[in-house]
Amino acid sequence: MREKNVPYKHLFQAARYTLLSGGKRVRPLLTLLITEMLGGDTDVALLPACCIEMIHTYSMIHDDLPCMDDDDFRRGKPTLHKVYNEGHAVLTGDYLLTLPFELISQDHRLTSHQKVDLIHILSSASGWRGLIGGQVVDLLNGPKSPDELRELHLQKTGALFIAAVDMGAVVAEATAEVRRKLRSFAESFGLAFQILNDILDVTSSEELRGTEISSDVKNGKVTYLTVMGYDGAVEELNVHRERCIEILEDLPYDSELLKQFTLDILTAKMRED
Repeated sequence: MREKNVPYKHLFQAARYTLLSGGKRVRPLLTLLITEMLGGDTDVALLPACCIEMIHTYSMIHDDLPCMDDDDFRRGKPTLHKVYNEGHAVLTGDYLLTLPFELISQDHRLTSHQKVDLIHILSSASGWRGLIGGQVVDLLNGPKSPDELRELHLQKTGALFIAAVDMGAVVAEATAEVRRKLRSFAESFGLAFQILNDILDVTSSEELRGTEISSDVKNGKVTYLTVMGYDGAVEELNVHRERCIEILEDLPYDSELLKQFTLDILTAKMRED
């Protein structure tokens, strides 16, 4: 059936609009890099990696809605609810949240055990333990201390980084101990990523981050800078970045490519949302 004859073709068009709008694809790249480092098949990891990006895109669509962060632009382009409408944006986000589970369940290259593991990882990261839970906490009260802020971002930001890394380990059939160490790496990576994002929201020039004003700044949200100050946030960023490298160096694998990727992404000159 050709797309022009499908009554809900605008759903696919809206999904592509946001999925293909740019960005560094950090989460799917982590899945692929972890798989490669552990000696797994990156061709098999490609679909799970794409599923991570779909979930991330869904979260951005919903975050941008008027009832959430109320953003009109993302990466220099109008947000989805500005191009279509709010209801269509909600449904497009729902589509990108549910499609990954369908795709993983149907992938003949994955074993039944891998499918169960991947679906469990992705659903936990997306649900009340992860993205959704973190967003609820942020909407209700917001963090008041560094510890509360850390817990919030382990859900809102860190959950998908942890999922991306763990899914790569599942595809590569890593041991439970290796998966545990890599999840610790992903926790520090996600926290460092969020801290850097908070710093750049305030300190970056318009040339570096575009003309958009961060919704967190616009809405007066609690960030690492407001809780810890600039020096404290930078110190915390350095701690987590160094922890990432220490964990990778402790693994019995060639982690040079992943270490360089980590340093590049967690350095201010590379960052965009």
